[in-house]
Amino acid sequence: MNLAQRSNLDRLFTPRHIAVFGGRDAEVVIGECERIGFSGKIWPVNPKRQSIGGYPCYASIDDLPEAPDAAYMAIPRDAALEAVERLAAIGTGGVVCYSAGFAETGPDGQKAEDALVLAAGDMALIGPNCYGLINYIDRVALWPFAHGGASPGYGAAIITQSGMLSSDITMSQRSLPFAYMVSAGNQAALRLEDFIDYLADKPEVRAIGLHIEGLKDIEQFSKAARRALKAGIPIVALKTGSSAIGAELTISHTGSLSGTDDLYQALFDKLGIIRVPNPAQLLETLKFFCVAGPTTGHSIAGITCSGGGATMLADHGEKISLSFPAPRQKTARILRERLPDIATVSNPLDYTTKIWGQGDKVRAAFDALLDDPYDAAILVQDYPLPGLDESKQLYLNDAVAFVEATRARNLPAAVCSTLPENLDKDTRDFLISQGVAPLQGIDEALNALWGAGAYGRSRERILASDSAFIPVLSPPFECVPLNEWQAKDILKKADIPTPESALVAGEDVVEAAARLGFPVALKMVGEDLVHKTEVGAVRIGLRDEADVNRALVDMRDSVGKAAPQALRDQFLVERMVEGSLAELLISVRNDPSFGLAMTLASGGVFVELLDDARTILLPTDETEILKNLNELKIANLLNGFRGAPVVDKALVSKSLVNLAVFATDNRDTIAEIEINPLFILPGGTCAVDVLMQVKPGSANLTFSA
Repeated sequence: MNLAQRSNLDRLFTPRHIAVFGGRDAEVVIGECERIGFSGKIWPVNPKRQSIGGYPCYASIDDLPEAPDAAYMAIPRDAALEAVERLAAIGTGGVVCYSAGFAETGPDGQKAEDALVLAAGDMALIGPNCYGLINYIDRVALWPFAHGGASPGYGAAIITQSGMLSSDITMSQRSLPFAYMVSAGNQAALRLEDFIDYLADKPEVRAIGLHIEGLKDIEQFSKAARRALKAGIPIVALKTGSSAIGAELTISHTGSLSGTDDLYQALFDKLGIIRVPNPAQLLETLKFFCVAGPTTGHSIAGITCSGGGATMLADHGEKISLSFPAPRQKTARILRERLPDIATVSNPLDYTTKIWGQGDKVRAAFDALLDDPYDAAILVQDYPLPGLDESKQLYLNDAVAFVEATRARNLPAAVCSTLPENLDKDTRDFLISQGVAPLQGIDEALNALWGAGAYGRSRERILASDSAFIPVLSPPFECVPLNEWQAKDILKKADIPTPESALVAGEDVVEAAARLGFPVALKMVGEDLVHKTEVGAVRIGLRDEADVNRALVDMRDSVGKAAPQALRDQFLVERMVEGSLAELLISVRNDPSFGLAMTLASGGVFVELLDDARTILLPTDETEILKNLNELKIANLLNGFRGAPVVDKALVSKSLVNLAVFATDNRDTIAEIEINPLFILPGGTCAVDVLMQVKPGSANLTFSA
């Protein structure tokens, strides 16, 4: 987005006048402008009708009183192309192109979309194949269907690639405060990152919600997300298209490029973006951010008037690593004094129905619990159905006590219902007015609190780092596999230990084994022998010369039968590495969109059994690597499971940082490195088996660490 487009985007978001093109759809757009309270001028353009929506029609663009700040296209593709070109010529601010038939339809549609972008020039163009935008703050609705939603003067800015999802979100009965809604469609000119960059300047925007099918420019997206992070505006993302079928549908839906899911997760981790699995969680998380704000951690005070509610809080909290610290000794003593005898002093706290609705007594108990330090507090309340109002005031008495107790401590807070529908609109609106988030569903509420704490921690960590993340990209290149000897020789340059070894002809295998010391491993070496086990090109645990001789004969026979073209008289003899505490699989791959990515996973027999992996986009550092190591399921082994030695993770991370630096230094040469397994030893690491693919003729690899 250039400066002229940015200036025109201001005109599109806050227009003084809107030109609307089309027939029935144009009439709906006009109605939505009226519904939201747009006070500017509306100019329908249609040569076949006298009026639309009660407004006189203009026969052509040239008949308009002046260049409109905004235009809405609900006409066929070719007519839209002509109109956009003419609107640009007269100085229009921006266009929402609802018209379809562009890149989402295939190559011919892509040509039309390219022509559309060229015709738009410096106009701000949203779409094509999109719904448009709703500005709840300035009361503008360039929108083709009935819309819902409301704003108290601040709220979430939501940017989606799906029109229907954006419409559904406006209709949600969850009282999320809205600031802006953008349906970006094909993103021909303006993309998600442009809207993030633009909206990060808006003081009324307290959080940004994204629906992502695919990203086309990771670098620009990263810059925009970093800008929002610095501004203290959380981003919550719903990424769809992670399944094989989902990715297929994504391509046909909006022409987006769907990427590998683990790379998207790594990108979100790098940028402090909170990822959610479904639309309901998106709204609940945004609601907490907009009303209560981010938190600094995961220490939670839970309050219920039911033992069942307390248990549900504790159960789900444990699953997602929320902490409910027990009251301190002094706090517990005061709570016992203020609570009925039947109450159990704990966190989550069941204050019991004996004092339910008695505001003073409830407030005293809340004050006692919340005098301990917490990052956030949550109260569980399910309100009665409309018409069963005789008890509602009792619920509200407790809610008010909670509001006052948390406000006195400036503590981010939420009231949540066990069932999503058991929190009525009047109560939701009241809580929002008091700065307490009304969350719907215990699991969704706790997930939102987890997201708020994760954002706070990530923001602090990311902004404290030396530099902003920029993906390490390199032009595509052809690559060839190295044999294992070559690959390990290269790894030594990166200060990554490998086993003691010798590369010899078959006649020298026994002598080399004796010199290295038994037990040894024997491997046939060649560029065609990438997966040695499958063709019988590897033997391990050879304990004497006789074992080695038998292994040599068997290996030649096995490879000769399974892959005769790969048969070589070149062998790698390695001294067996013993005393491994754990095994990891480490890979570095060069993705054309995301750049270099390092994956850490459980190695050995656990690779497929545990489905245990974390991916990091490069460059990285020791802090990030340690964080991801600790998030692996295999971390329990590294921490000394059942009396086993504790792994020195600093030594492990040093090897991985070395590998990351080496790959980054040689990003135009290395396509892929896989170490499986990387043995974790008491004194460090050892790369036992290595695959590497590089640009042909790559001999001068460097290492800057």
